[in-house]
Amino acid sequence: MDALLAFAAAVVSFRLTGLLLARWRARRAPELLAWSASLAAFAVASAALAWAAAAGWSPAAFRVYYLFGALLTAPLLGVGSLLLAGRRWAAPVGLLYAGLVVGLAVAVPLKGAFAGTEIPDTAEHLAFVPARVVAVAGNALGTLAVVGVALATIRRRPLGNALIVAGVAVAAAGTALFGVGVAQTAASLAVAAALLYAGFVARR
Repeated sequence: MDALLAFAAAVVSFRLTGLLLARWRARRAPELLAWSASLAAFAVASAALAWAAAAGWSPAAFRVYYLFGALLTAPLLGVGSLLLAGRRWAAPVGLLYAGLVVGLAVAVPLKGAFAGTEIPDTAEHLAFVPARVVAVAGNALGTLAVVGVALATIRRRPLGNALIVAGVAVAAAGTALFGVGVAQTAASLAVAAALLYAGFVARR
């Protein structure tokens, strides 16, 4: 059941990524592309969760889940919000950050053995420096950008901003960094993806 829930979350996230990409192709707004990349990362993290729930956690599954879930999703959301606010420098900074964390996720050494289908505690497998500190900083700055832009423009886009903030909150509540189970995390990912997509559409 956990694997099916995680797979459903991945399907929902991939579907919403495609819909958002279609909106970007029609409008060519850079924030839509950044948000599409964030939802795509969200989808890959969900797929990695489904993989691990079905076959058991492995170093490869953990690296994929950590890269796309912990390192990329929130920062890319923040890049999209900054682009919406007219901060064009956010695009090259976001690309530089993405390249950095891809290399980090591939090269960083993992500690301990992986077993079972429950989401691993990152503290048991990753040193705080560099991987976990980069994730903490990236998520904090990305979330700050999303919430800051949402609050600054709440009067112009009340519904869209409220939905996006709700999506970020649901995703944070369900992330593996808080040690919840697979079923709860998968359900949170699916709900968060739907809220984020609805918020992106409402804001545009």
